Amino acid sequence: MIPACLSDDWTLCPEREDISAEFTRLLTAAQEGGATIAECLMIARQLKRGDDRSWHREWKKLAQTNRQRAEAAFAEGHRASAQRNWLRAMNYYGAAAMPLDLADERRWVAVLAMQDCARRYLAARSPAGEVVTIPWLGGHPLQGYFVPAPSAGGRAPTVICIGEPGHRKEEFLIKLVPHARERGFSMLAIDLFGDQRDDFLDALLRRRDLESAIPGVMDYLETRGDVDFARIGIIADGWGSSFVSRAVLQEPRLAAAVCDGGLWDLHERAFFASRFAMSDVSIVPVPHAPLMASSAECPVLITLGEDGWLKADRARQIVRNSRLGGSDVMLKVFTAAETGAAQGHADNPSLANEYIFDWLESQLSAAARI
Repeated sequence: MIPACLSDDWTLCPEREDISAEFTRLLTAAQEGGATIAECLMIARQLKRGDDRSWHREWKKLAQTNRQRAEAAFAEGHRASAQRNWLRAMNYYGAAAMPLDLADERRWVAVLAMQDCARRYLAARSPAGEVVTIPWLGGHPLQGYFVPAPSAGGRAPTVICIGEPGHRKEEFLIKLVPHARERGFSMLAIDLFGDQRDDFLDALLRRRDLESAIPGVMDYLETRGDVDFARIGIIADGWGSSFVSRAVLQEPRLAAAVCDGGLWDLHERAFFASRFAMSDVSIVPVPHAPLMASSAECPVLITLGEDGWLKADRARQIVRNSRLGGSDVMLKVFTAAETGAAQGHADNPSLANEYIFDWLESQLSAAARI
């Protein structure tokens, strides 16, 4: 039976796009072990429509249940079950925080609980993961989770995973670590918050040099004896800015990149040119030079869904018109027929991530032969 708060197309609270998107994220996280469908549907039955306190309360309660289950399993020596429950608890705490105001103290309490679950999960892995601190801005270091490749003892290809400003790194432990592990990659999950609260987002959005974080991350990885520095890729998760694309232009040490390739910058440039009837788009002012109009040192993959914000035909046209010489930029469009077609591949991120990590595997293998 479909819970009363769900529509026939499994949209929760049609009048609240943010709540519905978060519920979809939770359901798709079940594919990678970040939730269970039964638990998600149970919470959907208990939610009170239009009551954000109900959403926070029910997901927090479920997170606590999974956290207690993890601690009990770990105490009894069942590390695999402990890891699975800590991952689910981590995800549910993130869901509990989602609708609250950025400065709400309850949100920060949920974030701290989420981070504690992430640390417990990392410590229970074999080989164990690490919480790492990386210098960045004066007085504001980055914080990340380094998850070593399953075959410890040698230098492994490594993938940096970073989201847009406002995105927290814990989600990568659910949706990207399995794909990295299966291909023998180490992974560094990172965000721009460091140890700051969510209301630090305003300060981040005012900065014009977010791309400067990536060279610092590369400097850190160069110091590690378990990283194959010739085989480092990066994944920029989410859209909204092109700071990773700008970093790719400045960072020749990267072997492969999955990002928007400056596609959104180019779309804005073309929009303003048409609005003001300019024939030369190069004179349209945009904050940063787009990647596809420049020379990148590494191959770039752009993925998008045909039902996302930027329509597929428009994206193909921009890529085709922007390529220069032998620029190595590849565009993959996921169609509604195969799923993964929503914005950010929200309807089926597992399918998109399989494609992304297969591409990275090919590119980093080629880098090893150079």
